[in-house]
Amino acid sequence: MVGFSFLLLMIGSGMGAAIYATFFDKGYGPKEAREIPAAFSRFEEAPLETAPTTPPPSMEHLKVSPPSFISAAAKSRPAVVHIKSSYNRKGRNSNGDFFSNPFKDFFDEDRPSTPKGIATGSGVLISGDGYIATNNHVIDQADEVEVTLFDNRIFKAKVIGKDITTDLALLKIEGSGLPHLSFGNSDQVQVGQWVLAVGNPMDLTSTVTAGIVSAKGRNINLLRADTELAIESFIQTDAAVNKGNSGGALVSLEGKLIGINTAIASKTGYYAGYSFAIPSSIVQKVMDDLLQYGEVKRGYLGVSIRPLDAALAEKYDLNVLKGALVTNVNPDLGAYEAGIRPNDVIISVNDIVVSSSSELQEQVSRYRPGEYVRIKIIRREKEMELRVLLKELKRENLASRTETEEEETGVKDMEFNGSKFRRLTRDEYWEMGVEEGIMVMEPNENMKKGGIREKFIITHIDGRRVRSLDELKEALDEVEEYITIKGQFDSGKNATYSFKW
Repeated sequence: MVGFSFLLLMIGSGMGAAIYATFFDKGYGPKEAREIPAAFSRFEEAPLETAPTTPPPSMEHLKVSPPSFISAAAKSRPAVVHIKSSYNRKGRNSNGDFFSNPFKDFFDEDRPSTPKGIATGSGVLISGDGYIATNNHVIDQADEVEVTLFDNRIFKAKVIGKDITTDLALLKIEGSGLPHLSFGNSDQVQVGQWVLAVGNPMDLTSTVTAGIVSAKGRNINLLRADTELAIESFIQTDAAVNKGNSGGALVSLEGKLIGINTAIASKTGYYAGYSFAIPSSIVQKVMDDLLQYGEVKRGYLGVSIRPLDAALAEKYDLNVLKGALVTNVNPDLGAYEAGIRPNDVIISVNDIVVSSSSELQEQVSRYRPGEYVRIKIIRREKEMELRVLLKELKRENLASRTETEEEETGVKDMEFNGSKFRRLTRDEYWEMGVEEGIMVMEPNENMKKGGIREKFIITHIDGRRVRSLDELKEALDEVEEYITIKGQFDSGKNATYSFKW
């Protein structure tokens, strides 16, 4: 009886398994558990699945070798030189390289001058016969410039020319067959690509550091302390640079010169995470001009511009968020003649996209007076392309936003919270070497306590450029507890003041 019951049990079990296999399970056979993905295992237990019948694809093609800097370093180190500038007269700071503090105008650093001082920096050989690109601030006002090559040969250098608007200078030493770098195309530089910084930081000669391009088209208001006509469209990198790197090379992995290292963002004077280089597109044009003419020949569009953002786009009812917003057009220069008008948004120059005002300046700066450029604009949702003749900026056609607005509005001055301000005349702009700014006629008590005196010319408030009474009022309206005012006195001295508002 027991045997018969066991037989029935076995038959029933077999029939049940056959029915399940026939109607429910198409796998036919035993299961192999596979590893549950981590993303799923934290939330629920995944069902068992049949192991794949084909092997997984090879991952060999996904392996990425780490970049090698050996070739680029070998090409660039012999072309980067050490520069020593000597100062035999009073009036020049003797602490050397300004590279240590690009935001020096934000601090009170009136160091004592000495009868003789030394400044050091770097430079880049750009030709086999001894032409060297460097920063203007490395050799500015120097009585003697000495260059030491990679092989320790020492030369006296001649200053061929310098340009304050880009902080670049061209030197010459006598020689032939010298190692040098070829220019790369900074327009093709991509954010995220590897670069090398080569220079002489803290007199440690021929130092190479590596990093990536962090951003392009950076405007940090570094050069505007010296001139309102400055061009700033820096390549930002995180390659470590320090005092002495000024004028050194920013190099691609192909060993091409894509920039001249110029500044670091630091309040200590030492590397704090990122640095800035002048793009090779600007460097090459400036070097060519200094060699041919002894000065830079810049063609001007004849527009005042602002970087476009969401707030401005809403204010002017624009349907674009990137580009350079035209705020004023000089009637004597090419932009006006070509048909560019206020509130137009410039989005490209000769088919190269510009996303900001600094990028627009960079592209235009590579052309000379008398050359034409194709400017693409957006006006009331319509895209247009205009052909603009670039002109030289002369005294008679100096961009004068104030006089144009005065003709339209008749407003010359303004009062705000007890302070009085006025526009400058065209002659005043020319004599003081500024293109924009508003003069303080009567400072209120807060301004006086903060250090601002009568005839101080305001060019920036809390980092915002001030080019008209409207922009001054707009900036002052947004000030909260503290204010930072940057500008210059009628004597030409630059200054920045921060105080409670």
